[in-house]
Amino acid sequence: MAVRPIIRFPSPLLTTSAERIGRFDGTLRQLSDDLVDTMRAAPGIGITASHIGILQRLTVIEVDPQTGPRSFVNPEIVWQSSETARHSEGSVSMPGVAEEVERPVRVRVSFQTLDGETREEEAEGLMAVCLQHEIDQLNGIFWIRRLSRLKRERAVKRFEKFNRAEAFPGTQ
Repeated sequence: MAVRPIIRFPSPLLTTSAERIGRFDGTLRQLSDDLVDTMRAAPGIGITASHIGILQRLTVIEVDPQTGPRSFVNPEIVWQSSETARHSEGSVSMPGVAEEVERPVRVRVSFQTLDGETREEEAEGLMAVCLQHEIDQLNGIFWIRRLSRLKRERAVKRFEKFNRAEAFPGTQ
């Protein structure tokens, strides 16, 4: 297991669709383990292989440390509720920035396990938000694309300011 470098906004890799995974082997398990370590170190509650520059349809989500991380291979949303809610979202690829995004309250997702077993399950609340956010990322839709143009521009400016402060501590 290893913490891998995270691709930062505005890398074009963050707006590129990931490829379906067809091999379910030790390499996939290692990638999943590395994503868990990288997500926790970021810190975050969700991450995709795209966030570390690997364009494969794998995401790891951990909304509750007591139940641990879950891996979703080739996830797809197959149903979503008409009821929506707003939640604060951000990205490990754009640290220091969060904004409210409106999404369906419930979703049903089809995915495969790390062993290749096909499953379908329904999620609501924070898990539903995370699944939609990470599946968007796997589809090449970076989260700020869900914001209005004005909010998106403000988010980018906040990130640029965050980057300057990170690169030159004590300056604004």
